[in-house]
Amino acid sequence: MSAVIRDRCTQAVVLVGGEGTRLRPITSRLPKPAAPVVSRPFVSYIMEHLARHGVRRVIFSTGYLAEAIKAVVHDGAAYGLQVEYAIEDRPLGTAGAIKNSEPYLEDGPFLALNGDVLTDVDVGALVGVHTRAAAQATIFLKSVEDPSRYGLVLIDPQGKVLQFVEKPAPDAPAPQPALINAGMYVLEPAVLDLIPAGEMFSIERGVFPVLAEKGTMYGYAPECYWRDIGTPESYLAANFDVLEGLVTTKTGQSMDTACLYRSSTASVAPSARIVPPVYLDDGVEVGEQAVVGPQVVVGAGSSIGAGACVTESVVQEDVRVGAEARLNHSVIVRRSVLGRRTRVWDAIVGEGCRVGDDNSLGRGLCLAPETVVPDGSMFYQEIGDGARSV
Repeated sequence: MSAVIRDRCTQAVVLVGGEGTRLRPITSRLPKPAAPVVSRPFVSYIMEHLARHGVRRVIFSTGYLAEAIKAVVHDGAAYGLQVEYAIEDRPLGTAGAIKNSEPYLEDGPFLALNGDVLTDVDVGALVGVHTRAAAQATIFLKSVEDPSRYGLVLIDPQGKVLQFVEKPAPDAPAPQPALINAGMYVLEPAVLDLIPAGEMFSIERGVFPVLAEKGTMYGYAPECYWRDIGTPESYLAANFDVLEGLVTTKTGQSMDTACLYRSSTASVAPSARIVPPVYLDDGVEVGEQAVVGPQVVVGAGSSIGAGACVTESVVQEDVRVGAEARLNHSVIVRRSVLGRRTRVWDAIVGEGCRVGDDNSLGRGLCLAPETVVPDGSMFYQEIGDGARSV
């Protein structure tokens, strides 16, 4: 059976085997694709996007916390997809993980994509470029202002990939537009022959340069939304982008014209103030004179105490934010408790933490899961552009 129908690739390999270390403690107990973005597992956005563009089958190449991925995705029926799992017994790298999925692939080309990228790229257009160029591999490219976090990809006017360049120094001149690997590819089955089975192998270093040298690799660099969620800052930004409708998602479509979603089972006190964009999930409680928003997600079963103020933050499910607490530009992972008058800014509180009353958790602080902070025992004071604990 053909895996391409009129510029539609009907099968995809999603790479979800990484440990997400840069995103801890958000990912201390959940793999990155299962972490909630606007109260839904991140991987659900990937599944919806693939289904929207005609993909029928998805193979999850996984290893780290594989059961947590299965618990979220199941058999894929909820997304109209057929799902199978290729599980690594040890890390195999990006190419090795794709090779490990080979037994599950049908004949013909297939998509391969990273499981930590939020995008609404036109997959059909990407496949169309691949088909018309008779390429062995076609890579989705994204133009960025600061390429210092990424390697660069150089293409000719026809889109043929010429060269891969290592990350430039922050102050070094970069070619314009500065195009980076956006983590989605169309691959021909012959590419799998370049990958040794059962070995750690990188598609970026071991496969793509070979194809570029042969002139059989092309790039597609559309203007579209793209963001990876690999760091706390980008994780927060992805939540805000969904809230504001900057990327096409079913969750964004559930927001009203004021960028507000309030579950029918959420309870908001009459004197509380909600400042969109805000998402209030099932069973959320917002106390008297509390202020929630802008740019706030409150997960199912969580509560915001009387007089508390929450801005630019993600409060996951079953969290308790105490009365008169202050929370800004932070992530509170599920089942945690923040005490009365506690202040948290630019910080991450891991799963199941207990932070007592009258604490101040400052910039860059990350609390590991189950951390207990007694009343009044932590105080961060800002000094210039930094913060210190006293």
